[in-house]
Amino acid sequence: MEDLIIAIVAAVVVVGGGGGATYLVRSRHQRTLQAPPPDRAVQAGPPAGAAAAGTATATPTLAPGATVSLPPDVAVTAKPEIEKPPPSAGRMVRLRSRLARSQSAFGGVLLNLLSSDRLDDDAWDEIEETLITADMGVAPARALVEDLRTDVKVEGTRDPAEVRSMLRRELMNQVGVDMDRSLHTARHGDRPAVVLVVGVNGTGKTTTCAKLARALMGDGETVLLGAADTFRAAAVEQLQTWGDRVGAEVVRSDREGADPASVAFDAVNQGIERGVDVVIVDTAGRLHTKTGLMDELGKIKRVISRHATVDEVLLVLDATTGQNGLRQARVFAEVVDVTGVVLTKLDGTAKGGIVIAVQRELGVPVKLVGLGEGLDDLAPFEPAAFVDAIVGG
Repeated sequence: MEDLIIAIVAAVVVVGGGGGATYLVRSRHQRTLQAPPPDRAVQAGPPAGAAAAGTATATPTLAPGATVSLPPDVAVTAKPEIEKPPPSAGRMVRLRSRLARSQSAFGGVLLNLLSSDRLDDDAWDEIEETLITADMGVAPARALVEDLRTDVKVEGTRDPAEVRSMLRRELMNQVGVDMDRSLHTARHGDRPAVVLVVGVNGTGKTTTCAKLARALMGDGETVLLGAADTFRAAAVEQLQTWGDRVGAEVVRSDREGADPASVAFDAVNQGIERGVDVVIVDTAGRLHTKTGLMDELGKIKRVISRHATVDEVLLVLDATTGQNGLRQARVFAEVVDVTGVVLTKLDGTAKGGIVIAVQRELGVPVKLVGLGEGLDDLAPFEPAAFVDAIVGG
């Protein structure tokens, strides 16, 4: 009777992670591996001690409903699945509330000044000062003020709704709605697109690489990461950790202080061999005043260009650093042809004028913005959503 009860009341243990589950059925006399539903993955690990003995193991694939008897010492594991990332389109709109929290004070001051009963020279000076302290820069601030003064004279209004409309229109003009903000990540025949990510340490450069990889994967592209920041302690491990989190493979050197250009070259070669769509290369980011680092960046680009096209050179800037960030931008732009800017930490104490200032300084668009610490908090920059967060439209 005891044997009958045990046979009927079997303990079913589900071993798995993230949805790729393996069903392990235990009875008194045997253990069987039963195939899960067709949409679930099965991966069997090696027997205990197999790795030490150098024994090769295989990963079985079971037909639905099939069972396989397992020896008592076989370990069963499941390969974790990475949550499918959302597409990049519309991310900035979804994250607009975070942006509005840091920009609304700036927009509120401007709206109050513009809709006041008295707009004399002192008031216009205060408006200009507000724009400058928002990191817009002196020249863009003065240009915006002149345009606003003209609008006010022509329309002769203090109505808050009309004032908001005027401010929105002029900010849109300054942000530059006609700039090409698309990321060029299309393959070149049998060659992947290559994105070079540059910037000083502390700006969020390495995490931006991984978040960008996840965003591209959400759009259906395959991505490989290259860990060419070989000078900074633990930088390679940091990218590896982030790569594991987002589900992107990382090409790296196990030798500390390896030649960054060599790692970048290997990453692109691996991308070609594996047929991936995009290779994203993380680069060293020590102080921008060090000539050696600047020379190294130029070398990396030259080495990659021997057998692939560098489609994007994205400069990562911390939006909270203001004018210091602009100085960094100038130096990097002298070394590599920057094609776009990534502004991180725009959801914190950053002032929205930095978007206008950096675009005016470099003549290249802000293409991506970081609006949080999560995996999906990197968003394509959308001028309308950005301006609406400032003026509350």
